[in-house]
Amino acid sequence: MENVINKQVKELTDKLEKGIKDLFESDRYKEYLKTMSKFHNYSFNNVLLIAMQRPDASLIAGYNAWKNGHQRQVRKGEKAIKILAPAPYVIKIAQDKIDPVTQKKVFDKNGKPVQEEVEVKKLAFKIVNVFDVSQTEGKEIPAIGVSELQGNVKQYQTLFEAVKKVSPVPVGFEQISTGAKGYYHLADKRIAINEGMSELHNLKTLIHEITHAKLHDIDLNIPKDQINRPDRKTREVQAESVAYVVCQHYGLDTSDYSFAYVAGWSSSQQLGELKESLDTIRITASGIIKEIDQNMEELQKNQTKENRESGNSHQIKDDTCNFLSERKSNKPSVIAKLHQKQDNINKTSTFEKNAPMKEAER
Repeated sequence: MENVINKQVKELTDKLEKGIKDLFESDRYKEYLKTMSKFHNYSFNNVLLIAMQRPDASLIAGYNAWKNGHQRQVRKGEKAIKILAPAPYVIKIAQDKIDPVTQKKVFDKNGKPVQEEVEVKKLAFKIVNVFDVSQTEGKEIPAIGVSELQGNVKQYQTLFEAVKKVSPVPVGFEQISTGAKGYYHLADKRIAINEGMSELHNLKTLIHEITHAKLHDIDLNIPKDQINRPDRKTREVQAESVAYVVCQHYGLDTSDYSFAYVAGWSSSQQLGELKESLDTIRITASGIIKEIDQNMEELQKNQTKENRESGNSHQIKDDTCNFLSERKSNKPSVIAKLHQKQDNINKTSTFEKNAPMKEAER
């Protein structure tokens, strides 16, 4: 059974890779890249600042950039994300003059160093406001896939519970205002899923976040330079790829969403993050599938037991109701009738035993 699962997982990751390659060659992807090129690449420190203020941010730009470059307007009342932007300034200072040929100091006739005034650029930073795409409205940003999966899932409750039991941390639903479908909270060690999504997207998101919890969890008390985990692009590619493989295993097609998601996080059309992560993806997906299968079997056994016990309890309840009904109508129950009959038999036997003999019989 384990070999069968591993073989199927490999076939599914091959399908994932091919699907993304086909997407890369589409006109839709070229339009997407053209738009993405207009967004600014932020420094590591600013990425941290953005993550601290809005963990689920995806596309960041300033107010004017959204308005003029993307024809989108920041919604009234939205709270800006504060980041740092370079703000260099120039000062004039006096310093010893250097001969451009000899690269030595220049002296006057009295043997003193000649001074000259030069401009020196000083590095400084200022706070600027930026906003995530989820805080704006207007012209649609070109996409390479659907924004959300639709559709119901057969035996959804049982399958969702089976997947939920795989999670190493608590799982809950909440209204996520940032536009994210879900998130894994590093500090609180919990998974949140956005309310109001389809059954299919709930399951896909849950598996995605479980992968983060299993593969990418860190201890926030450990110094950053001692933390060893993949960069965000690789983390997202791994999580969505595992979600795609596991869902496909159970007959749930997330291609329209997952292919675009993985492609969006890939640094190039060479699928570097995916290829480097294939072993991790396959091992993780196989492990999750095995756990889900075990949980499904256990849940079904429990359900069968509960149904059996529930049926017995209903019978007991029905019998009790019948008994109460008989008492209310003052009709003797079957048992009461049997007792009455036995009493009559006993009385008849006693009477016959004690009755005097007839003369002739004497």
